[in-house]
Amino acid sequence: MQNKLVDSINPLIGASTSQEFGEGKTFPGPTTPFGLVQLSPDTITGGDNGPGYSWHHKTIEGFSFTHMSGIGWYGDLGNFLVMPTTGKLKTERGTKGAEDGYRSRFRHETEVVKAGYYAVTLDDYNIRAELTAAPRAGLLKFTFPKSDQSRVQIDLARRVGGTSVRQSVTVVDDHTIEGWMECTPDGGGWGNGDGKAHYTVHFSAQFSKPLKKFGVWSAEIPDSQRRKREDIESAAYRARVAAADVLEGCRAREGKHLGFYTEFPTTEGEVVLVKAGISFVSVEGARQNLKRDIPGWDFAGVHQSARRLWEKALQNVEIEGGTPSQREAFSTALYHTMIDPRAASDSDGRYIGADRKPHQTGQFTYRTIFSGWDVFRSQYPLLSIIRPDVVNDTVNSLIQQAELSGRGCLARWEILGAESGCMIGDPAVSVIVDAYLKGIRRFDTAKAYQLCRQSVMGNTTSRPSQAEYERQGFVPGSISWTLENAYFDHCTARFADALGKHDDATLLKQRAQNYRTIYDPSVGNMRARNRDGSWTTWHGATTEGQGCVESNPYQQGWFVPHDVPGLIQLMGKQYFLDYLTAFFEKTPANFKWNPYYNHANEPVHQVAYLFVYAGAPWLTQKWVRFILNNAYGTGVKGLCGNEDVGQMSAWYLLSALGFHPVSPVDGTYIIGSPLFDRVTLRLDPAYYKGKTFTVVAHNNSEKNFYIQSARLNGKPLERAWLKHAEIVVGGTLEFVMGPEPNLHWGSAPGT
Repeated sequence: MQNKLVDSINPLIGASTSQEFGEGKTFPGPTTPFGLVQLSPDTITGGDNGPGYSWHHKTIEGFSFTHMSGIGWYGDLGNFLVMPTTGKLKTERGTKGAEDGYRSRFRHETEVVKAGYYAVTLDDYNIRAELTAAPRAGLLKFTFPKSDQSRVQIDLARRVGGTSVRQSVTVVDDHTIEGWMECTPDGGGWGNGDGKAHYTVHFSAQFSKPLKKFGVWSAEIPDSQRRKREDIESAAYRARVAAADVLEGCRAREGKHLGFYTEFPTTEGEVVLVKAGISFVSVEGARQNLKRDIPGWDFAGVHQSARRLWEKALQNVEIEGGTPSQREAFSTALYHTMIDPRAASDSDGRYIGADRKPHQTGQFTYRTIFSGWDVFRSQYPLLSIIRPDVVNDTVNSLIQQAELSGRGCLARWEILGAESGCMIGDPAVSVIVDAYLKGIRRFDTAKAYQLCRQSVMGNTTSRPSQAEYERQGFVPGSISWTLENAYFDHCTARFADALGKHDDATLLKQRAQNYRTIYDPSVGNMRARNRDGSWTTWHGATTEGQGCVESNPYQQGWFVPHDVPGLIQLMGKQYFLDYLTAFFEKTPANFKWNPYYNHANEPVHQVAYLFVYAGAPWLTQKWVRFILNNAYGTGVKGLCGNEDVGQMSAWYLLSALGFHPVSPVDGTYIIGSPLFDRVTLRLDPAYYKGKTFTVVAHNNSEKNFYIQSARLNGKPLERAWLKHAEIVVGGTLEFVMGPEPNLHWGSAPGT
């Protein structure tokens, strides 16, 4: 019998910010499914190191309670950094090891990483550190050497992409400290402040060893001192922190750069435990979160509880077949798709809204970290099948954010109630419409529609050149904005049609055809136009920029997911097929960042499935399996690019099942090449009538990746696509696989 999926999870997959190792930018520490706490090691503060940990680093500066998975843009969170040390107290993290700061060297062979657990030996101090997590609290176990001056110190100012700007700490009793850390754009963080993240982390922490000798350190930070990412990285700023005043016996303090420490002698092998509840609402919320999640000191029990939560979260998906490496990649991908959107509310349902005031919800879980431009493509279509409840929570949360922010339109990239404006388009529209059309509707439909409509039709603040787009059919100077606007117009048109708002639907359907305005047959590609309608200078399809966001015209030009037949008509079928084939044939097998099929970034994630529309489904089968085998793997190098809050893994999961959407809101999945012999999905009875949906691939192997024939519920299936409704009523999809393409199987949607 094969191991449970939970036993194959390897959180080290993608845990690097180095190009050499794939830049997956995941974190390896323990968390629970969609949990508020992510307790993980940190190897660096600053730079473009969003997860705070990178495998190629040689030292650890501590273990913080909040992290983000797979992101760039300098990152955020990484709050409440706990570090065990011995010897003289150091108040600054340093750059080398214990000789110049509180950080320590470590070796990867001492790391143990699995679902709900992380351990490492801090070589400079000979301390074994072990971590485990509950949904809203974390527990650390430190095994000390014999020492007259052992210590646990907590850097309250620390933040992944900058610093918290103000902190408070109070010694409540001889085992407990409580306080908060305020993080604003002035302290860097998301987008080095441009992401507008503004939040306060409250904590209630307890120590198993009584507080006898303790204190606070406080660095003198002048009012004139800037504190963005580059400032806190500077030698001058770090010198200020290293020279912080140490206030022994201080029981309460508020300041600009604080830390707390407790010192004690230890015998060889003595264990000291630290636990903390975290809340974005209040200290009382943090206290109650800790009381509910970790009432005692049973480290093994908390770890086993975390593991059971993951086992339960993954039990809706069962796989048979595949190699151990494929099972590891699949299990970890499922794990990574269940980190966000995380719960942002306390155990009592209270949360901080976009108006930075506390609110209460009992009807849904308020969630945060919506990386819209990434996750509308694969992550939310996947969740709509395996976790429709999380999709429903997300829609309610996006509605709340839009209303409480006063903006009147939907967030593009939301972080703790703030709309960061990161990336482009109106991806929340796709997520909301997709949910509604799939029957996930436990939200205010009227509000949802109005916000979608306002986002695409009346939003002049975050949609650039909206008037010109409406008048001329293109965004001047931009391929990406024009194409994405057209798709999100299509999404809203579908919503309008479903609600009987036919005038809106008619207008938006017309606008969804705006992609046609920027196709230039003279270059055989989408091309940006100037404001007067003339073409911008052409530098070749593979040159980045030219009106493309994080891509080039060759990559971005395929983004017409809602009307692929129309795109084929524009380009000509044979040219479309030849141009698409060359796009893949020129892609390097190592999938490093490249000007062709660059799977490391989202603009191309639907492109392998376009061959089906051109009557060549076997080429979709070929290239999907190629991507599955080469862009993903095991260990640190297991991701070819940023995980992007679950998107990269969700693409893998759907494609491994054997299908993936091109246009999520149309409820159609294009069939690719299933990776496993059998995959069974257990459907949520609160949303869907079916009990299970099973995909079986007979004769499947590394060489047999071409579909020879297919059957759905025992009846021949001659088309290379499925409808969402066919999945959620339950049943069985069977494939017969072979080593050569069957050129006569698989019709395209609409044929």
